[in-house]
Amino acid sequence: MSLKYRGFSLPETLIAMAISAVLLLGSARFLPALQWAALRQTRQLSLENELWQRVYTVAKHLQRAGYCRGRCSGQALYIAGGGDCLLVRWDGNSDGIWNSSPSSEADTTGFRLRDGALETLRGAEECSGKGWEKMTNPAAMKVTVFQVTRQNKANFSPELSITLAAHSVADPQIRARAEYSVTGYNL
Repeated sequence: MSLKYRGFSLPETLIAMAISAVLLLGSARFLPALQWAALRQTRQLSLENELWQRVYTVAKHLQRAGYCRGRCSGQALYIAGGGDCLLVRWDGNSDGIWNSSPSSEADTTGFRLRDGALETLRGAEECSGKGWEKMTNPAAMKVTVFQVTRQNKANFSPELSITLAAHSVADPQIRARAEYSVTGYNL
């Protein structure tokens, strides 16, 4: 009578378990590092997206600066503080004047860098004062650079460049910078 044995022998089973244990320990060390890298990448992308949204908002106001359907008086674009504060005027309701009051209908919008946050105020007349609203979340990111520069070119509309840089509050090594230029056709 012949007997056929099926299955693994004890040494084969022990070797398979040892190899599995080594692989499991290796993956246990690799997985947290992978998760940390994914978290850093997510924070980086979030910071960059936040910066670009703010840059595009400021750029849209700069493109509109100086628009007037009638006869508007005053300065359409005022850049102060070395470029870290600006006041933009444009005739938002096309009534032919730059309205200054009430502030909910004012045609002036201000942007400034203050205490690590980008702030805005509709109806702003100067770069100081109270009532400015934060456009960025100081608990999530600290804005380190906000600068708007104007480059005048003979026989052409001026070019306006916006620079915005920040770092993550949770991980200050995560930094981002956005630079964007628009043409001020109405200036």
